[in-house]
Amino acid sequence: MAKRREFLKGVGAAAASGLAVSKAGAQTAGTNPAANAVAAVPPTSHAEAMEISVPEGYTEDQANHYFVQSAGSDYMVDVMKHLDIDYVASNPGSSFRGLQESITTYGENSKPEFLTCLHEETAAAMCHGYAKVAYKPMAVACHGTVGLQHASMAIYNAYCDRAPMVIFAGNHMEATHRRPGAEWSHSAIDCVKLVRDFIKWDDTPLSLTHFAESTVRAYKLAVTPPMGPVVIQLDGHLQEADTYGNVPTIPKFNMPQPPHGDMNALREAAKLLVTAENPVILAGRTSRTPRGMELLVELAEALQAPVSGTGRMNFPNQHYLSQGGRGLVRQADVILGLEENGLWNNVNAMRDLVHRTESRVAKDDVKLINISSEDLFVKSNYQTFQRFQPVDLDITGDAETSLEYLVEEVKNQMPRSMRSKLKDREQRYKKSHQQILEGTRQAAAIGWNQSPVSISRVSMELWDVMRDRDWSYVSRLPSASRLWDMNQHYHHIGGSGGAGVGYNLPATIGAALANREHGRFSVSIQPDGDALYAPGAIWTAAHHKIPILMVMHNNRAYHREVMHLQRMATRRQRGADGDGAKIGNVFEDPFINFATLAQSFGVYSEGPITNPDDVGPAIKRATNIVDQGLPALVDVVCQPA
Repeated sequence: MAKRREFLKGVGAAAASGLAVSKAGAQTAGTNPAANAVAAVPPTSHAEAMEISVPEGYTEDQANHYFVQSAGSDYMVDVMKHLDIDYVASNPGSSFRGLQESITTYGENSKPEFLTCLHEETAAAMCHGYAKVAYKPMAVACHGTVGLQHASMAIYNAYCDRAPMVIFAGNHMEATHRRPGAEWSHSAIDCVKLVRDFIKWDDTPLSLTHFAESTVRAYKLAVTPPMGPVVIQLDGHLQEADTYGNVPTIPKFNMPQPPHGDMNALREAAKLLVTAENPVILAGRTSRTPRGMELLVELAEALQAPVSGTGRMNFPNQHYLSQGGRGLVRQADVILGLEENGLWNNVNAMRDLVHRTESRVAKDDVKLINISSEDLFVKSNYQTFQRFQPVDLDITGDAETSLEYLVEEVKNQMPRSMRSKLKDREQRYKKSHQQILEGTRQAAAIGWNQSPVSISRVSMELWDVMRDRDWSYVSRLPSASRLWDMNQHYHHIGGSGGAGVGYNLPATIGAALANREHGRFSVSIQPDGDALYAPGAIWTAAHHKIPILMVMHNNRAYHREVMHLQRMATRRQRGADGDGAKIGNVFEDPFINFATLAQSFGVYSEGPITNPDDVGPAIKRATNIVDQGLPALVDVVCQPA
């Protein structure tokens, strides 16, 4: 007990005081395997001759034009360079072979660089994570019908999370140009139909001029709030045909200005907030950039209003106005929702017990203000918009952009007589914040020395190596992260949006790719079930030398599903303590060794670790590998979380 208290001592409000280094336990051997280089098999001389020889009987003029001198896909690469697209992530496919060759040869594999992925879901999820750190989209290339089917889950997550990405979908539109066999089953009249319900826009260019205009338009729509994925369908013939040097100009592109809320409505919102006794701010996907975070701090301090919400890194977690819980909503007389997609979920509560029951949490007379761009982009089929919540003042516009004007209005309307009231609020919330931190410290100490290892122990061992670095945590936050000092926008990138399993591993590697440019230390705690959807992403991190520290939360089950089955058994009075909830949900007989899996992909790894005293030293050794610009993985057998 003394040991874990000493480790946690001082963590919280300062969030930088000394965490004791764990005593070295028995070391788990790390491995950084050498790759066994095997060259690709070269074509036979006969096959090569067929590719480079001019057919017999061709005239000199015909021979001069037999080989493509200037391909349509070369021009497509120029358009991507014009839009400053840094990367194209892809699992290669023949329907965009022209584009791929142009990227790697004509474009010299630089801006954009072709990222080799082992699954289309990995490619799209990498784009998702990258966009939330780079503040701009990268591209993904998908192979026709089958590629889009594989990528669809990751595209859906990005759609739900309002993350931009540009998708190029290869297709062979002209039926008479299709090769016999798979090229037919991989083509469609409209291959984008697969994903059209969860993208912002798509088009099928029939000429290079059409391609340039549509791609610039698609990029513009992708980055205009509410952001989202867009698709350009690429015809194989258009990519591979010779342009004979006759290429159109590329349309000029300027970043669009996000829409802000109506000024009269923002003045009314400021009036309600200034005159409130207990204003509360609920921040969802509010801060798209660091500027949004700065503005939210400015607004909260001007009102001395607590802020709750983790849809993005909206607010510094060590700020005394960083609060949370139902208590805030219960006491509020005015609630401001900022890109808060689940406003009903905050104002009300639903209990999923034997029978589902719902109850009102907020006061009946609470004034609700909503500032959001969500109503600018709503589709009917996929129900991402949550339950309808009536509000008193509904302002349509991008919340981050609107904050600039709302802050100014609040300051203009704030009377001097409010100073003493604001000071009282400040003291109240400072006290409340310290109580929250103390509760988190106490919770983190529970099971400190137990095996399997607690996720709180893992979190604090990670903090021991993160706190003195320029770090970025790129996966789902553990509860003990409340004790970390998170004050930069890139310290946390939010969740998946659609709660689609398979997001976390590739998205964190995409985010780490964006962090690499800035020399940041990327860290993630990887859920085991999620990682098993697309484990090949680990190889992509190794191949492209993307530095990231991955710590496996290896709890050997889909534990949320275990709890769902236990709940069903309890409702039906069949007992929740039997083995029935494990069937179909646990990874046993045999257990999965993620360290060995990572080693097979050429990544340094240690584990599986079951002794909590071994976690800290293993993380430090892995950190040394990441400092060399490489990925590393530590496999920890953890308690459910």
